[in-house]
Amino acid sequence: MRMAARFLSLLRLCVATSLAFTALAVHADEPYQLKVVTDRADAIYRTEATAKFIVTVTKGGETVSAGEVLYIIDDFLAAADSESDFPKGTIEVDDKNGISATSSQPGFLRCRVTFQTPDKKVLRATAAAGFSPNKISPSLPVPDDFDQFWKQQKAELAKVALEPKLKTIEQSNEKILCFDVRVNCLGGAPVSGYLAKPKEAKAKSLPAILWVHGAGVRSSSLANAMTGAQAGMLSMDINAHGIANGMPPQYYKDQIAGPLKNYRHAGRESRETIYFRGMYLRLVRAIDFLTSLPEWDGQVIAVIGHSQGGGQALVAGGIDDRVTFIAAGVPAICDHSGRAAGRINGWPKLVPVGDDGLPDGQILQASRYVDAVNFASRCRANAIVSVGFVDAVCPPSSCYAAFNQLHGKKRMVTEPLMGHAAPQHIRDIFFAEFQKHVRDEKGQN
Repeated sequence: MRMAARFLSLLRLCVATSLAFTALAVHADEPYQLKVVTDRADAIYRTEATAKFIVTVTKGGETVSAGEVLYIIDDFLAAADSESDFPKGTIEVDDKNGISATSSQPGFLRCRVTFQTPDKKVLRATAAAGFSPNKISPSLPVPDDFDQFWKQQKAELAKVALEPKLKTIEQSNEKILCFDVRVNCLGGAPVSGYLAKPKEAKAKSLPAILWVHGAGVRSSSLANAMTGAQAGMLSMDINAHGIANGMPPQYYKDQIAGPLKNYRHAGRESRETIYFRGMYLRLVRAIDFLTSLPEWDGQVIAVIGHSQGGGQALVAGGIDDRVTFIAAGVPAICDHSGRAAGRINGWPKLVPVGDDGLPDGQILQASRYVDAVNFASRCRANAIVSVGFVDAVCPPSSCYAAFNQLHGKKRMVTEPLMGHAAPQHIRDIFFAEFQKHVRDEKGQN
């Protein structure tokens, strides 16, 4: 009996020791995690107020208490400027006081932190704080002849017959009709997109939605067009360049390498030749086409897009008063003249800066006629906009510069820790907001 008891005790000890070593091994394999957040959940402060960036380092869910974190504060523009006045330095990982920053001007400050693990792996994290962002103003005023210029462009477009060409697209939903559409336009390319609508739709029964694309070169999206149609809408998705839809991948690669290479900077020396002029006229022409269809209800026109598409949505709302609703996710094409005001400009960084730190004067002047901020100042449609506070592609200051100019009912969806992204939950919010707009317009609430 004694031998059996001793054996059982020894077995228990071995099992316990084995489990302990296993737990240590698992913990040792757990990765380090570095995180930085603001002391306010919304990351929004008044000017002159102090924002605190709180840094944590964990391993296996446990807080790391030894080590240093390198930090640098910047305004998205002066990150590499060793002579800037923004705070930078190191703090201990267990410093509970955080990193303090403030701004006397409306705008955003970014905090980037770095931690090196014992095995020399470098971790990085970023957070940002907004200071009175609803007071961010345009970097330059709207040109005096802005409205006259675009009135003339639309008048020239109106002389061009639509002559739409529709080709039926086969798909599995028998309740939906789909078409590949091309419509004549100015600007060197037609409107090219997919149209979808409920098969049994009656005349003057459907609100219309136009889906527009982010940067890049690709086919129109049949899935987007069908999403709107399945929700009882006249729904059209257009690609940004008026190119053919549904082609093999090599076709789009050839476009990127050929005629559309670096399109975002093409013709930027003049408002007459700048590439975005044609893109914006295609928005107007797509709306011309949608409103010509007998099923359109005569009331609702919405434009939805993200990034470059978000910028296009802002433009559509300002260039065409038939638009009643826009949804602009992390909008690009905003605040081209930001550098003239000493702040970061939005994608596509249209205006180059010389060695003297000053923006190119000729391109700066042309850019003002295609700046979505200026179109936003003419927009009276209802609007919903999203912004990522750590977005370095379409910086939050450029998004707010446009948002603050909108005249209609508007809502900003803020994501303090989001970069340049269009996550599904924001897409869902946008579409739900549009559906509410439709109900409101039809008096169904």
